[in-house]
Amino acid sequence: MKNIKLIMAIVGMLVAGVSFGQKKEAAKTLVVYYSQTSNTKTVAQEIATRLGADLKEIVPVKPYDGDFQATISRSMKDRQEGVTPEIQALDVDFSKYDVIFLGYPIWFGTYAPPVETFLSQVDLSGKKLVPFCTFGSGGLDSSVKDLTTKQPKAQVLPGYGVRAARMKAVPHEVDQFLKAGGFIKGNYTKLDAFPEQHAVNAEESAIFDKAVDGYPMIHAKAESVAQRTIPGGVEYLFTAKDLGAQQMPSSGSMKVYVIVLDGQAPEFTQVVR
Repeated sequence: MKNIKLIMAIVGMLVAGVSFGQKKEAAKTLVVYYSQTSNTKTVAQEIATRLGADLKEIVPVKPYDGDFQATISRSMKDRQEGVTPEIQALDVDFSKYDVIFLGYPIWFGTYAPPVETFLSQVDLSGKKLVPFCTFGSGGLDSSVKDLTTKQPKAQVLPGYGVRAARMKAVPHEVDQFLKAGGFIKGNYTKLDAFPEQHAVNAEESAIFDKAVDGYPMIHAKAESVAQRTIPGGVEYLFTAKDLGAQQMPSSGSMKVYVIVLDGQAPEFTQVVR
């Protein structure tokens, strides 16, 4: 009789979800993002789908106007007044997650204001925080620095950024990014480091000029460059002298990444000021 009671007690504990020596279930991955024009949303959905992750959107109580100039004006005013926009409550238990992918558009060189509000409301200590962003010219590096300052006890991992003009590249680039980071299994291309830069020649200068032609926020002259082979083409890393653009003062020098795929025109992928 005693043996039967002992067996029944053990069975009861197992049914209740208690077991001896059983490993704790791994926490899930969360993708949380703010998107105004749907570009960041596209990247967020791509990441969440590939990871099988939960997906949550940061939504301002008072949405930003879809008009570019109106958004810029409101954002500038808020920044000057030290105001961050109120956001809708996120129904998320962050204790469930070990890895959080955080997505945002770049405004004024860093994450958009609704993300500032989000970061002020949560404590991501001990979490692996993976940033991803969309931008006109760049801002991944500067936003990562701000993230590290805002969430100093989180482990901020290398991030992914893509220009709004290059959204067609998202599926392939996200796939490679997630594999390189060990988030999903599979083969990926590990690129060689750029070699030492050398002074640009006429052909390289022409590649730089063509890549940035027509983009109003870049007025620069290439001074030195390094290049490496990538699948289907060549990638250049230019150091250029910033000549200032649209009444903006020069920032000195900038780094400009440019790719030239086989049979295609040069295009820049990111600017680091």
